[in-house]
Amino acid sequence: MAQEQGKGPGGVQSVERVFELLELITDAGGDMTLSELSASTELPLPTIHRLLRTLVSLGYARQLPNRRYALGPRLIRLGEGATKQFGAMARPQLTSLVDALGESANMAVLDGDMVVYVAQVQSSHSMRMFTEVGRRANVHDTGVGKAIMAQLPDDAVRGIVARAGMPTPTAHSIGDVDGLLAELARIRERGYSIDDQEQEIGVRCYAMAIPDAPTPSAVSVSGPIARVDEGFGERAVPLLRSAAQAIAGGFAA
Repeated sequence: MAQEQGKGPGGVQSVERVFELLELITDAGGDMTLSELSASTELPLPTIHRLLRTLVSLGYARQLPNRRYALGPRLIRLGEGATKQFGAMARPQLTSLVDALGESANMAVLDGDMVVYVAQVQSSHSMRMFTEVGRRANVHDTGVGKAIMAQLPDDAVRGIVARAGMPTPTAHSIGDVDGLLAELARIRERGYSIDDQEQEIGVRCYAMAIPDAPTPSAVSVSGPIARVDEGFGERAVPLLRSAAQAIAGGFAA
């Protein structure tokens, strides 16, 4: 039986359609009704239903009691494997940042309404920031989170904080959406974000989004405010930009 040809060179249409549905469900926050999916794609309703039945039977989707379709548990294993590879790809650039700046370097990705750290190279200093790989954090009070959100439309930012909330772990944390949107406008203008003791007292972080990443991502350097000062930032920003571009180049390879 001949394969259905997809839109892209050598593509298979049914595979493209499956991933379109999975991405729509992901973008909607993890679950959608059949009618919502139908309104979001040009696919015929019978085709959507047939593909969803197949995904459910394989465990890559599930139907909830309220008949909404949600992402399935078998996607977790695929996501964990991809995340490990994602972090491994970035590690040489993080190592270069630590060698050049002497402070810890991290990479994080947007996962739902939070960021998750997928790679880290630690500073050799005894006093340093420690964020373990796999840790999840809020987007509004982290350097990586704000760098990522600055790439998103304001409506998407409002949706994230409406669902996740805006806790204020320190007196420096931003606690309202209007203040956050103003901060994101400044980040877009200068091209990088700063977490100035917003997540942890005594710690400052410079971060930059990774351009054209397959999932919203950012790279950062952080350490005690006594060492990570304005002069440090002037040295860090161009190195962060180079690292982000190099990581982005790895995605395109």
